[in-house]
Amino acid sequence: MKHIKMAAGLAHVDYGHIADLVAEADVAGVDYIHSDAADMHDLKNMQLMGGHQIIEGIRPYTKKDIECHIYTRDCDRLFIEKIAAAGCNMLILPAEHFLGAPLAYIINYCREFGMKIGLTLGCYTPLCFVDEAIYDIDRLQLVVHGVDDTDGKDNWGWRRSAVDLIRRSREMIDAKNPKCELAIDGGLRVDNMDAAIACNPDVIVLSSAIFKDREGITAGVKKCRKAIDEAVMKYQL
Repeated sequence: MKHIKMAAGLAHVDYGHIADLVAEADVAGVDYIHSDAADMHDLKNMQLMGGHQIIEGIRPYTKKDIECHIYTRDCDRLFIEKIAAAGCNMLILPAEHFLGAPLAYIINYCREFGMKIGLTLGCYTPLCFVDEAIYDIDRLQLVVHGVDDTDGKDNWGWRRSAVDLIRRSREMIDAKNPKCELAIDGGLRVDNMDAAIACNPDVIVLSSAIFKDREGITAGVKKCRKAIDEAVMKYQL
């Protein structure tokens, strides 16, 4: 049976107690710690979130891989050097802002500092944005939520194109770079992952489903793990 990895997304946590929350999620069984960061332009509701200081602060509390998913319009060698020194294992950038030659330098910087590199397709960004880069990245991450079926806070619904996008991305990866992980992120909860898992992703990024569970983080992780494993068996992945 395939093991679909779980990444604990730190977008919806109490930053005053973040180390304790990471430690609990680690022990509960997540596979990755997914540290979000943002500049003053993208992700307006979470400006200046995250960065190398957060990674440095949580690194002593987990031996799991930490990935820095940054919503930004720019990224230089210094930033990559800082997060690498802090203990980051993967940098994930928005594909819509990193097309062309600058991305080649970033990929090389990440390799120089021993980190993996991923690209995110943000909400409504088309798959064609990674037609060329797909050969040289370690993860393709799809943001699948939309603008409907949301409470405007923690719970977001999928957009109608999500399942089709996951399927086409799986086909692209299998054909061009089978070593690349396919991750899905946004609006994913225990009660709505089934159709997405049927498309055979490798990683599911979960934030509010873990850190906002009414019974606590450990319960949230276990519920999500159960839902994922049951879907894997159902679809014989």
